[in-house]
Amino acid sequence: MQPTETRAALFDSDGVMLGLTRSPAPNPEGDVGEVIMAHVEDLTTRLARDFPQVTPSAVGLIAPGIVDDREGIAILSGDLRWVNVPYRALAESRLRLPSSFSHDARAEGQAEFQLGAARPFSNVVVLRLGARIAATIYLDGRLHDGGGFAGGLGHSIVNPGGSPCACGSRGCLQTVASTGGLADRYAELNPGTLATGDEVLELARRGDVAANLVLSNALDAVALVVSQISAVLAPEAIILSGGLALTGSQCFLPLRHRLNSLLSYHRRPLLLPAAFGRDGGLMGAALRARAAAAAAA
Repeated sequence: MQPTETRAALFDSDGVMLGLTRSPAPNPEGDVGEVIMAHVEDLTTRLARDFPQVTPSAVGLIAPGIVDDREGIAILSGDLRWVNVPYRALAESRLRLPSSFSHDARAEGQAEFQLGAARPFSNVVVLRLGARIAATIYLDGRLHDGGGFAGGLGHSIVNPGGSPCACGSRGCLQTVASTGGLADRYAELNPGTLATGDEVLELARRGDVAANLVLSNALDAVALVVSQISAVLAPEAIILSGGLALTGSQCFLPLRHRLNSLLSYHRRPLLLPAAFGRDGGLMGAALRARAAAAAAA
């Protein structure tokens, strides 16, 4: 699943987002590190031109895949075709600014943990149900990232032998409950009909039988994974963002019912919507850039 766009923004010293832009993602051919960094330089130049009153003090980059946040290295991404690319070092060299490079879901999770819906909790999971499904895990108030490998719940198996996933497995949560998964499952039930994941959710709201079946299966799968998280980690709350979560009661009410039916003696986590919607990742990137600037001072 190739990313189709890059999002970028400038944050001022008060944390106000300026100049949110969306641009086509670069084609990751050839020297992928060089291609991506040339794109980042272009975005940085545009923001500097549009907001000359703001002097950047640091850069925060985020991306999907397996990312070592501490070292700022993209370990692996099948979609983006990179392996062990040191993006933090590349950014600092090219842009001559303190930089961070992080997983996009963990950046979003950090924003929710420090400023948003996860803030009241010490043991909490922020689960993003978007184009990609991934989680951020906080245990006793500390981030658990497993060296970049923790939180890959999109590749939890919910249907052994089910639809093939880009990761090489079959029946991953990603294939059922991501926005792309919703679209694919709807197309299977309606050959020749194309609908995006958001359109499938809207069709379900309007009573479309096939769309409601797709939604029901997705909620079954998410409930299963959330019940497993609850059994293993006993979080106080699970914060949901993106895709399904943006439908509000269409997601949360049936998901709570399903989760209650799966749990017995377990702690029942609160299921709460994320505070920052689609901007959470950018806010987390800004928080990490600010930390990089403080460390370099």
